[in-house]
Amino acid sequence: MTKRRIALTASTAALAILITSPAPAETLQEALAKAYRNNPTLTGARSGQRAIDENVPLERSEGLPDLGATGSYTENIKRSENSFTSPRRLAQGGVTLSVPIYRGGGVANRVKAAKARVAAGQADLRGTEASVFSAVVAAYMDVIRDTAIVGLNQSNVRALEVNLEATRDRFEVGDLTRTDIAQSESRLAVARSDLRAAEAQLISARENYIRLVGSPPADLQPPPPLPNLPAAPEQAVTVAIENNPDIAAAKKARDAAAYDVRVARASRLPTVSATADGGYVDYLGSMNSALVTSQHETTAAAGAQVTIPLFQGGGPGALVRQAQARESQSIEQTIEVERGVIAQARSAYASWQAANSVISSSQVAVDATRLSLEGVRAENSVGTRTILDILNAEQEYLNAQVLLVTARRDAYVAGFTLLAAMGKAEARDLGLDGGVLYDPVVNYERVKGRIWDWDEDPAPQAQSTSTVDTPAQNSIVGPLNSD
Repeated sequence: MTKRRIALTASTAALAILITSPAPAETLQEALAKAYRNNPTLTGARSGQRAIDENVPLERSEGLPDLGATGSYTENIKRSENSFTSPRRLAQGGVTLSVPIYRGGGVANRVKAAKARVAAGQADLRGTEASVFSAVVAAYMDVIRDTAIVGLNQSNVRALEVNLEATRDRFEVGDLTRTDIAQSESRLAVARSDLRAAEAQLISARENYIRLVGSPPADLQPPPPLPNLPAAPEQAVTVAIENNPDIAAAKKARDAAAYDVRVARASRLPTVSATADGGYVDYLGSMNSALVTSQHETTAAAGAQVTIPLFQGGGPGALVRQAQARESQSIEQTIEVERGVIAQARSAYASWQAANSVISSSQVAVDATRLSLEGVRAENSVGTRTILDILNAEQEYLNAQVLLVTARRDAYVAGFTLLAAMGKAEARDLGLDGGVLYDPVVNYERVKGRIWDWDEDPAPQAQSTSTVDTPAQNSIVGPLNSD
């Protein structure tokens, strides 16, 4: 009986240590900060947003002057006998300047559409950030849950080993039968199989953590309480409608589609350009001096060009109708995204509340099954309970503990998902340490007015970290779980 009580105490201690006691190692905020700096999905999305930023100077360049120069050298190897003024050789150069004056509003509206898509991209980047953080939180909690489950299964195996030993001892004195031994052996074999499955799940959780964070998990501390969770689903929806990045991106994409309609209409309006060009020709002394007065020429011209479309085969009308259809599509997509966010917020709230209820009931179940197990063991000692009763009680106790661990993980993940749906799960909301937060507006302000043709950025380099040198994870629980 002493060994059985020791096994029960060890199982209880494992639950207390693995679930409630903070370990002085990696925190959730530190894991999120690592992912913020190193996750390739997030760093790649930032690069993609910088590419979108360049659409503004690209569209603006269509409305700026175009200046070009030409030069050539010609050697006339054979000249016509009737061409008395044809030079033997000449060098010439010219400069051409074209200045767009009016493009039917096409350039201005393309620039506005590009700016709207930049804003949409910035909102999409916020959404990517929240999505990556949600995945990191889930991975973090998975490691904590699976570490606890492995510890609980280990304690269960040890307890069943003690039970089997005691059963064999009682069989030797004729107190129990071979059936009792077979039941104990069977339950122990199943428990060992469950332990192996739990260990494999822990290894998978740790590898997924590395994929998202970029480094192995250390002894993960329990996460801090989630802030500013809503009191009702209606409050969650109200905040989500105002702050969710997916809705903001959809609205900006709708604005860009409206500008595209104006761009299409500009294709049937007149265009006006001013032009100027100058040229210089030097015959290099090869002209017949008796027939010409100069061995070089200089020319210059300036003017304006007006193009008035009269008939283009219905192309402009098709472009306008196409742009209008795409605007209509973007309007519907905005409503679709809004519906999805509303459903996500309400579902996450319901999942969060349900998981909290499961935590409360699971805690009651853990307490009750612990008392039940102690009682069944005491009754077995006086012959009123069988070995099978003890085995069933131990299994119920283990199941209740696993359910409690899982419910705590599910509640936290659901709560964070709820914050993400509300647009409150981004770096600016989480107070991440480790340097200045990435601001996509900085790059946009840097490039939007640049007009120099030879302006480039430094050669691209990887911002995220490779995990190829990270050792394969194991199922050891405790300080060595990152080795």
